[in-house]
Amino acid sequence: MGFRTLRVINEDRVQGSHGFGTHGHEEMEIISYVLDGEMAHKDSMGNGAVMRPGDVQRMSAGTGVLHSEFNHSSEQELHFLQIWILPQRRGIAPNYEQKAFPRHQRQGQWRLVVSPGERDDSVSINQDVNLYLGSFAAGEQAELPAVRHAWLHVAKGEAVVNGEELSAGDAAAFSPGERIDVVGQRDAELLLFDLA
Repeated sequence: MGFRTLRVINEDRVQGSHGFGTHGHEEMEIISYVLDGEMAHKDSMGNGAVMRPGDVQRMSAGTGVLHSEFNHSSEQELHFLQIWILPQRRGIAPNYEQKAFPRHQRQGQWRLVVSPGERDDSVSINQDVNLYLGSFAAGEQAELPAVRHAWLHVAKGEAVVNGEELSAGDAAAFSPGERIDVVGQRDAELLLFDLA
């Protein structure tokens, strides 16, 4: 817990017809990423949306926001990651953004999904952080984007990172200039954080 401005990555599994009731957050950049199932989001800013696999949502809690997440399916489990990043500026008005990043945009490659300037049609964030998603079949690899301090998180499947086998839930941290070689195994789904 706590690597540079990356505060935490929460992995949640929510059974059908269950969820997280209305609760509040302040002064945090919150990124949600759905791995399986569907998540219904509602917040005090008036937003209401359903997130599906490949969707990325950023909620800047700022001066305060209330929200809830729910799995309306009676049969399918909801599996998602909720990532907290410390904000660059405090006291901003809460805001929200959500975009879909279909699998073909990240299969065998790194797709920028979150950045401070919405580069390459990514979701914006109030911090000097770039987040990339990559989906890699067995043996697949791609050149990594330029990173500073890096946190590599295996969300699903398995990958070989610098010769070490990592499974879902495992992660590795890297300092600037360190070598990072990533090869997919068993349909790996990976998150790569580039942090100042």
